[in-house]
Parts: sequence; C-alpha cells; structure tokens
Amino acid sequence: MQSDILSHLNAQQKEAVLYSRGSSIILAGAGSGKTRVLIAKVINLIENQKVNPKSILMITFTNKAAGEMKARIGLSYSLGYVGTFHSFCARVLRIDGQFIGLKKNFLIYDDDDQIALIKSVLKKINLTKKYTASYFLNRISSAKNQLIGPEKYLEIFSDYASSDTNLVYQGYQRELKENNALDFDDLINTTIKLFTKNKLILEKYQDKYPYILVDEFQDTNYVQYFLTKLLGQKNKNVTVVGDFSQSIYSWRGAEIKNLEKFKIDFPKTKVFYLEKNYRSSQTILDYAYQVISKNQTHPILHLFTDKKGGEEVTFYEATNEEDEGIYLATLINDLKGQHRLDEMAILYRTNAQSRAIEEVFLHSGIPYALIGGTRFYERKEIKDVLSYLRLLVNPVDKLSKERIIKLGKGRFEKFKSYYEENKETVINKNTDKVIEEIFQATDYLKIYDPEVEEDYTRLENIKELKSVAIAFPSLPQFLEQVALVESEYFEGEKNSKNKNGVRLMTLHQAKGLEFPVVFVVGVEEGILPHSRSFDDIYSLEEERRLFYVGITRAKERLFITYTRQRFIFGQRNYSMKSRFLEE
Repeated sequence: MQSDILSHLNAQQKEAVLYSRGSSIILAGAGSGKTRVLIAKVINLIENQKVNPKSILMITFTNKAAGEMKARIGLSYSLGYVGTFHSFCARVLRIDGQFIGLKKNFLIYDDDDQIALIKSVLKKINLTKKYTASYFLNRISSAKNQLIGPEKYLEIFSDYASSDTNLVYQGYQRELKENNALDFDDLINTTIKLFTKNKLILEKYQDKYPYILVDEFQDTNYVQYFLTKLLGQKNKNVTVVGDFSQSIYSWRGAEIKNLEKFKIDFPKTKVFYLEKNYRSSQTILDYAYQVISKNQTHPILHLFTDKKGGEEVTFYEATNEEDEGIYLATLINDLKGQHRLDEMAILYRTNAQSRAIEEVFLHSGIPYALIGGTRFYERKEIKDVLSYLRLLVNPVDKLSKERIIKLGKGRFEKFKSYYEENKETVINKNTDKVIEEIFQATDYLKIYDPEVEEDYTRLENIKELKSVAIAFPSLPQFLEQVALVESEYFEGEKNSKNKNGVRLMTLHQAKGLEFPVVFVVGVEEGILPHSRSFDDIYSLEEERRLFYVGITRAKERLFITYTRQRFIFGQRNYSMKSRFLEE
C-alpha cells in the first residue's frame, strides 16, 4: 500500500510524507503539490503507521479546502475533524462551552450583525466624536486577534481613540453576551479561554487529536497560532504547511513571525522544502525568484520545473490607463485563438483599477467576469429569511428582531403567533419546511413582485437558499453552516456575470488560482507597492509577495504593464515604474 501512496510523489514530497513522528514544517512553493502531500501524509499515517483516523485533526482556511481534503482522502477514512479554525472552535464550544458559562444554542454573528450591534452601542453611549461602526469593529477585531479583551485594552493602547474604542468594546461584548452570541473572533478566543481555564478539557482534546495538520500556515494570526500551540504541545505531532512568500494577509492579522515562533515552541521541528513546481514555465519561475529574492524577513524557495524555457515575460509601458486597457484588449483578441477567454486573468492591486479596463472591454465587446458584487448571504432578502430562522432558535437575538420589525409590524405579529404555536417543535422540523411555514405565516414573499426584474432575482435567491436548507435539514446546523461559509465567501464563484469571460480580480483574490495567461497591470510606485507600505519593511515586503503571487498564477504567458500617467482616486498623476521592476 505504501508504494501506491508514494508512487506519484517526487523525492522532496516523499521525504515530507514519510516523516510521521514529531513536528514538521513543510515549506511548499507555489504550484508544488502541497495538497497532494497533505493527503498522502494523512493516508500514510493511517495505512502504514496504523494511526487511528479519528485521532487526526486537519485545519484548513476555507470550507471549500476542507471539502476538497475530505473528497481526496476518500470515504474510507473518516478523520477526527477536517475544517477551519472557526468551525472547529464552534464544535468545541457547542460540546464543552458550558464549562465557562456558554449556552449551547449560541448564535454566530457575521459582519453585518456585528456592524448593527456596534451601531446600537454607539446610540446608547452617545459619543461626541464621530467614528464609523466599521472603524470600531476593525479595532476590536484587531485587539481580539491579539487576545486583548476590553478589560486590558487601555493597558495596551493609548492613542487618541483608545478610550472611545474601549467604551464601544465593553458595550459590544456586553450586548453579545445578552444576545447569547459570539462573533468569529470570539469563537477562537473563547475556545482558548476554555482550554486555559480548564486543563482537563484541554487534555481531552490533546488526547483526542494527537496528530494535527495545519494548511496555509503563513496566513495564521496570533490567536490561531496560540490555539495550535495549545492543542499540539502535549504530543508534538504538529505538521504545518505553507509558503511564506505567499503571506499577503497581514491586514487580517496574519503574522509572518509565526514560523519562527513555531521553531521555538517545537524545538525538534524538521523542515522540508517543496520546490518542484507543476504549474509554470521555468522562465516565469526564474522571474518570480528574481522578484521575491529581494525579501529578507522569511525563507525564499527557488522553484524549478520540468517545463524548461517558455515564453519570455512581456513588459509594456502604456501612456495612460486607457492605453493600458486598449493594449490588453488587443492582446486578448490576438490570444483568444489559442486560449479560451476564461483562461486569461487580469490582476490588479486595487479594485478602482478595474474601471478603465471595464470601459475598454465594453467598448471592444470583450466579455469579462468581474470578481465582486454583493455576496449571496449579504443580500437583503437572504438576511431577512435568516433573521426569522435565528429568532426561532434564539428568541433573545435583538438584531434579528429589529430587522424583522422593519419588515412591517403586522408581519412581525404574524411571526410571533407562528413562534408561539411552534416553539416546542420547530427545532425538530426540517429547515426547508420551516422556511415554507414562515413564508405562509408572514406573507413575506408578497414583498416582491415577480414581474419586476429586481424582485424576480430576489425570489430566485430565496429559492437558492432553500436548496441549502435541504442539504442541512437541522435548523441549528443550517444556521451554523451559513455563518461559517459567509465568513469566507469567495465573491466571484457564484456572482460572475459572464462565466466564460476574461477574469478580472485583485491580486489578493487571485491567490490559490492559476491561469494559462496572466496580465499583472498597474505595476507602479504608489499602486504596487501601495503608497501605504513605503515606510515599513514588513509592509513593503508584503507588497513584493503580492506581486510574486500574481506572477506565479501564470502557467504559460505573463504580461506586466505600467503607465506614464494614471487617472485614479479622482485625480490624474504622473506614474513611476514600480521599484519591483527596477530591481
């Protein structure tokens, strides 16, 4: 059986897979087959090392990645747990949160819920200075990512807005508790609180999952790393996989220093390097190395491939953004005989850059898919239905109640009657049946006129929500799934207006994807690198990593453009070629 597992692996991959006792870091370069290695490592542990599948915990960064892992491991092996940090913590808290006073039916608040809650707090405390709810939410989230609660906030932060933030933070946490709710940051923080306050519970999970694998380790923040450390410190069989040259989420709290922390906390860690690339031509890989090798704060992998040579990287200096768009349109028309439109991607640093490209493409008749728009679970009609369901499960949820009342007091009274008649049995009904009953009881669907195009679209969205409900017939599980998926929803997957068009997206959105033809546009000082990164080496290196991510999306052809002038953010500026190109 061992030969089957290893037969499709290269020498570097085999070495990483066969290391089965002790902690390890697998530095996996772009396109180096890290998922294949993770799957092979799990199967090797089970089949050749006779490890119980239930004792393996695999942490991924998206539910989509978790699904892929489960599918590729196969139905033969049901692991202890495969999922995101947040979904794992939600499960722990449902089971054992009672030991720190958490009720089992707690809700998970998404971004919109959090904003609404902070607005409610702001009204109550009546701040004289005007800050947005988003401003406070970002500051609170940043504090939570450092395990800093409201009681310690002013000990750590002393800038001009700290006292106001602390007031909002205190009120926000108080309201969450009253609503029997947690936000996404709280899921991890509360689990850490449970583990640190109750050693028996921590040991229970350490013994339950002696083998831990963490994917995309370069994207972990302080609390995610701390949780990994707690779970792994007893058995020290922790494998982390990532590429620090693709660490581009510091604005979400990702800490590139976690690699060094891991080596200190797990001192006998073995490091493996996956440098054989299965995606790009050697020409593209050589250029990528030229760029990323200027970074000094993290390991640099020198990728190689069997695909020797390849087309040279093409650079184009445009007069302005319109000329840049025309150049792209001309090239795409030339290339579409060799490649489908959806095999070509245009990547940019900021969303604002898409405007000029879109205008040229519309004028030229080039179909495109702009990755963006309103996410499914953030649409008004979906939020309405979810509010009804949440209030059924948790009748103290103020935010859902306020949203429903805004739909009409008569409709709310009808809902209350439905709740009173069904409160004892609703938890046992299938989710799709509950949704239908709510529609009948409240006349909710009468809000929309199917003859109106926008309303018809909303009704279609509601139908799509019901298909999710059928997949998750248990109402609490359905609500939890919605909340977890919503936190990571990739905007383009279901919202592309033209699925067969050229892909337009930001460099951040491109991570994890690959295309035969890639255009990285607007590679200019102030854009890439962004002007906000100029004064900090870590920020500047992250911008270079972002450029590197863009380069390594390309399989066959790579085009890089910059302009002499650009009209962006409401003004026209003279442009300078990016230092990343000058280097």
